[in-house]
Amino acid sequence: MTAPNFCMLLRKHIGGGRIRSVTQPGLERIVRFEIEHYDELGDLRRKSLLIELMGKHSNIIFCDENDMIIDSIKHISAQTSSVREVLPGKTWFIPDTTGKFDPLCVSEEDFRAAVFSKAVPLSKALYSSLTGISPVMAEELCHRAGLESSRSALTIDEDAQIHLFRLFGHLMDDVRAARFSPRIILDAKKEPVEYAALELTMYADMEQRAFPDISSLLEEFYSMKEKVTRIRQKSADLRRIAATAAERTGKKYDLQLRQLKDTEKKEKYRLWGELLHTYGYEAQEGASGLRVLNYYTGEEIEIPLDPTKSAAANAQAYFDRYGKLKRTAEALTGLLSETKADLDQLMAIRTFLDMALTEEDLVQVREELTDAGYIRRRASSPKKAKTPASSPLHYRSSYGYDFYVGKNNYQNDELTFRFASGNDWWFHAKGAPGSHVILKNKGTEIPDRAFEDAAALAAYYSANRDAEKVEVDYVEKRQVKKPNGAKPGFVVYYTNYSMVIRPDISSLTPVD
Repeated sequence: MTAPNFCMLLRKHIGGGRIRSVTQPGLERIVRFEIEHYDELGDLRRKSLLIELMGKHSNIIFCDENDMIIDSIKHISAQTSSVREVLPGKTWFIPDTTGKFDPLCVSEEDFRAAVFSKAVPLSKALYSSLTGISPVMAEELCHRAGLESSRSALTIDEDAQIHLFRLFGHLMDDVRAARFSPRIILDAKKEPVEYAALELTMYADMEQRAFPDISSLLEEFYSMKEKVTRIRQKSADLRRIAATAAERTGKKYDLQLRQLKDTEKKEKYRLWGELLHTYGYEAQEGASGLRVLNYYTGEEIEIPLDPTKSAAANAQAYFDRYGKLKRTAEALTGLLSETKADLDQLMAIRTFLDMALTEEDLVQVREELTDAGYIRRRASSPKKAKTPASSPLHYRSSYGYDFYVGKNNYQNDELTFRFASGNDWWFHAKGAPGSHVILKNKGTEIPDRAFEDAAALAAYYSANRDAEKVEVDYVEKRQVKKPNGAKPGFVVYYTNYSMVIRPDISSLTPVD
């Protein structure tokens, strides 16, 4: 409703003007709009609107035909920058690029003199010597030349210098001829890692998604980044709750294990009580110990005694201690089972939070945390529009088989015990939190390739997805059982097959 002063200035000078050209000075991160307009006297004038795209130093600068600054969206004084003042009345100029060369016309002599004279890592020597060469492209050049990017530029021998310059020249030939191949690099989680207008061979082992032009690439890249960031922000509270609960439960489990280990001495106390009943008559009054024969092993042992008590009283004390430890061990065995189930559930929830791609994926995870008591249920809170829960993932192979993947513990139960038929096949990463994967049986002999693809899905959608290879258990669904009262997603099976597989699902097509 109230336009900023800079906007009002532009309206005054160039409202109704005509853009004559849009140019980029060299390889600088600057876009220059030349605008023609009539002033208040009716004379034809030219102005420049300069957009400097330099991260936190970005600016929009409005100049007259002589590059005199009329105004800018950010004023930069000498106190802020010793390189250049950006103030009304000052002359606009491109800041000194610290002696960088234009990569499109640099000679071999200048290239080698600039790059290989710096006592810095080779990649830094490249991007600090040449305009427009990013750290990513500098790393790519080092990779293509087979040189360590972290190696000092001073240590590169002459043959390697010549080889690097020739590869650099081929790269610049592609730029001059506009032979671009825009692509986004994706990691194993399908999250964007990097992008470039030229091929990045250093990411040959990662998925690369090609685009027809750089504009569509940038739109998709930042859309994907924003989506990942938004989901991580949305799930931040859930991650914190799950992490805190897992840490507490883990400490509780470790304490119970130590307590259970302490009960292992109960059999020693039972034996001492039994031997005192047998040999107690040999004990001297006021003695602090009694050496007797252990008739189970044929060895002599020393039994400590309380000198204020009789042998019979000492025996009874040992039996009492044995009984207490036995009861403690029995109680701890049940508690350990419950605590381990809680810990496994929380670790699975954390794994599924890492896999979440949409807000719908978070709905059932939040519901599970609430049902388990980690989040307080607010009965009196005002009703909001309910976000629909997500559905299991569905993949289809090129040879016609369907695979279904649970994205949380509730979906795992739904897939395994309601959706799958008895002769379908069930897959899960061995000993790791993750998804249940169902391979649908079409009534014909299932090819080995289908088993491998299903196992790859189970490996990929597990806590071990970043491992080189993952062991996966698989069995006919009819062999999978859910114990009474078990946590969501928890199952048992007693006969199964196993295979070790790479978590690579690039050959499978997701079905909407």
